[in-house]
Amino acid sequence: MYTERHEVLVTTASDGTAVAYSPVISGKIYGIHYVKNDFTNGVDFTITLEKTGETLWTQADVNASVSKYPAAQVNKTDGTSAVSGVDPVLDRIIAAKDRVKIQVASGGSVKTGTFHILIG
Repeated sequence: MYTERHEVLVTTASDGTAVAYSPVISGKIYGIHYVKNDFTNGVDFTITLEKTGETLWTQADVNASVSKYPAAQVNKTDGTSAVSGVDPVLDRIIAAKDRVKIQVASGGSVKTGTFHILIG
């Protein structure tokens, strides 16, 4: 499997908010790694696909570097949720000529954080 890494540096405005985008990507999203530069402790993230709005990661009050591995629940052909026993069946989220949109709140005035997006 060939994996691409897209690094997105996000810089907040004076009000502590920011919106940044990855380049256009296609493939399964295997991971998103946040590397704390100097965002204020308690920063909030909302990370989605730009065209579809599909949520990849949303978390409040982040204080340190962290990695997440987004997945979505699989559905059967009749639209009901696929399950295995009592557990949902999950699969990687796919981007098709889309960008990852990173929204930051409470990041501090003119502060930065870096996001690494792994696509396969």
